[in-house]
Amino acid sequence: MSAKNALCVDLDGTLIRTDLTFESLLAALKLRPWLVLLLPWWLLLGRSHLKHQLAQWGQIDVSVLPYRSEVIDLIQSARQATRPVILVTASHEILARHVAEHLPIFDSVLATTADQNLSGHNKAALLEREFGVGQFEYVANGWADLSVWRKSGAAVTVNAPSRLVRQVAAIGIPHRDIPDPGSSWQTWTRAIRLQQWLKNLLLFVPIITAHELLNGHALVAAALAFLSFGACASATYIINDLLDLDADRHHHKKRLRPFAAGTIDARAGSVALLMLLSAGLGVAWFLPIGFQLMLGTYLVTTLLYSLWLKRVASLDVIVLAGLYTLRIVAGALATGINLSFWLLAFSMFIFLSLALVKRVAELVELRKKEASTGASLGKLRGREYATEDVVVLQSLGAASGYLSVLVLALYIHSPEVSELYRSPEILWLIAPLMLLWVTRLWVVTARGYMDEDPIFFAVKDPETWATSLAIAGILFASTMLSI
Repeated sequence: MSAKNALCVDLDGTLIRTDLTFESLLAALKLRPWLVLLLPWWLLLGRSHLKHQLAQWGQIDVSVLPYRSEVIDLIQSARQATRPVILVTASHEILARHVAEHLPIFDSVLATTADQNLSGHNKAALLEREFGVGQFEYVANGWADLSVWRKSGAAVTVNAPSRLVRQVAAIGIPHRDIPDPGSSWQTWTRAIRLQQWLKNLLLFVPIITAHELLNGHALVAAALAFLSFGACASATYIINDLLDLDADRHHHKKRLRPFAAGTIDARAGSVALLMLLSAGLGVAWFLPIGFQLMLGTYLVTTLLYSLWLKRVASLDVIVLAGLYTLRIVAGALATGINLSFWLLAFSMFIFLSLALVKRVAELVELRKKEASTGASLGKLRGREYATEDVVVLQSLGAASGYLSVLVLALYIHSPEVSELYRSPEILWLIAPLMLLWVTRLWVVTARGYMDEDPIFFAVKDPETWATSLAIAGILFASTMLSI
């Protein structure tokens, strides 16, 4: 490519796989949700003013942003050819200069200021004044950049729509395209955490424990509740991921999540969560008001969890346990089945144990890092837990698991059981199996073999499947056999 001298590189969507203005908005709202009230006023004063305010309120760690290696390679080649390289972006100059400090590969930075929004025609006019028409090569990705390419001497399109690529090629200047594979449906299923819908099977627990599996009306209601909860839960997972971008990018596994890695644009995620919320609430319209109230409680609680509660030690795991139990209550309200005290008590203790497993697993991993690096890493990022808390959390979690087995044993001995089972004595075989499973769960966690989500560990764990099948056999035998 016979490119002209200066290489001008766009930032958002080009050098990085995300948009810094949108991320600064998310970062600002996460710490100060009340700023949403000021957004309309800032926007009325102009986009440059809005970006200026967001850059001041929203703190972003540019060292972990998802940079495009192909664009960095292009810049390095230009530098080796002693060409000036300019970072030219519509993001605010505060953010742009942070990027330039992190990547010392730019000779200068041109960006939005409090007085001028450097995008589209403004960017084209500025580069024309700086270098002259046809005297620079421009690297970018969006429709707003078309006016800039018309003033450039060479063009590089990065992850641009095919229609835009054709229009840039039609300008008649040297052109190179750096495509991107885009977001596959598998990437989107990861983003909406489709696998997390397994947790919503808890909505069917009231039907199972009440022996109402042949109740067609209840099954249809539970299925609708499952779809409603699944869509709304996926929306909350997207909200959580968008608000946790910085923490996820510092995490050895979570940095690969679609929004943190930039494989899905955060703005597309905001559209997806609105669609999911609309779908989930639309399905809930056909279910009883009690279920709708539980769904609303779930949404409000998960939002508070994402914004604040997850950073409050101890309260966070209790909230997680409560959200699991809330699904069971919602299932009962959707199907019209009365819940027993025993089921609620068992649920709260076993889910608290599982929530503590998740935290301990993260702390064990952090302790491994400290041992390998020889440095203290402090607390979990975004959490109020340190490695010193492992022992007490393990004790609390194991105790909670054993208490759930105690509740189960008391339930087996209660008068209600004789009304549901022909031979309730057989149910006593479940207690030692549950004790064995809880004990093994915590031993595996202490040894550092636990995945961060114990639910998925259980799904993949052969011993858990064997225990579940054994319990199912015991339940069947106690229902069908008479001793």
